[in-house]
Amino acid sequence: MAVILFVLGWALFALMELAPGDIVDQMVQQQLMSQSEMTPGIGGGAGAGAGGAAGSGAGTGAAGANGGGQAGKDSIYSEEQLAHMRAEMGLDQPFTIQYFKWLNRVFIHHDLGVSLISKAPVSFLIKTRIVNSLILNLISLVFITIFSFLLGVYFSSKAGTRLDIGATFFALFFHAFPGILLLILLQLFASVTKLFPVTAYPSFPFTEAPLKFTFSYMYHVFLPLLSAFLGGIGGTMRMIRSTMLDQMGQPYIMALRSRGISERRIYLNHAFRNTLNPYITGSANLLASLFSGSLVLEIIFAYPGIGRLMYDAVMQQDVNLVLANNMFISTLVLAGMTISDILLALVDPRIRYGAN
Repeated sequence: MAVILFVLGWALFALMELAPGDIVDQMVQQQLMSQSEMTPGIGGGAGAGAGGAAGSGAGTGAAGANGGGQAGKDSIYSEEQLAHMRAEMGLDQPFTIQYFKWLNRVFIHHDLGVSLISKAPVSFLIKTRIVNSLILNLISLVFITIFSFLLGVYFSSKAGTRLDIGATFFALFFHAFPGILLLILLQLFASVTKLFPVTAYPSFPFTEAPLKFTFSYMYHVFLPLLSAFLGGIGGTMRMIRSTMLDQMGQPYIMALRSRGISERRIYLNHAFRNTLNPYITGSANLLASLFSGSLVLEIIFAYPGIGRLMYDAVMQQDVNLVLANNMFISTLVLAGMTISDILLALVDPRIRYGAN
């Protein structure tokens, strides 16, 4: 796990280095935009006019806009000032050196640094968002797990019937349906019918009215949870159904039936237990897919989670925030895989790690 996290962090620094521009360029662009909004005739507007005049020989508006942006940047900061800003943030050094300095700060001083854009501590930004994402994804995981087992075991007993064929069709349909399109359709449904809010979070804090917040939260996240549920239950239910059917054809099931044991006991006490192995193995991947899918969910439904924070950090090229977010989520996924290995050994006594 330590080696994987080390290589992953180094690769993230390399990708951020390969991206065009850096956070200093983003800060300059934001200041130009704020200047042009406050004073339309200065900054962006004047720069655009100058750029348009400079680019009139080329005959393209894009060249004029680029010229205006460059003129505006030169009028705010000189090249020496920009170089000084990069040196203060450590961006003038190779990304490998930046990465080792980040590791030294994290493991020696226990400090994730500050956001290069908002100047707020990275640990504070992550702590305020990760709880929301964990609650949303754990609720999705619990519902997907419960209904996947109930429906998977039930439809395995109805294999080949019209009900089973219909359930398999809808499971495949929602499993293959694009998640982003389903989210957009659900938000359009909420906007047209007014039955549900188009945002996925209440407008007041939990401390103001805990009980009211809980009911309001469940009302707001119903449609996002429905989208995650429909997208995740299809593959999991089919996996449990197929595993149950495979177990019911094993010789030990025939032996149990020959001894006169009831079908219900065979299903629940014997075959069902053996379906836990593939689910436990895939549960870590399911949690990872929920976290990656929540990025789009949090953007579309304006949910204040870690995915939306990650999106903003990537767009602004905030290296400290991007790296801390990715390493935290990657640690959760790797920890989930480790826990799944431990649970496999507990559920199935035939599995022994480290045995000869």
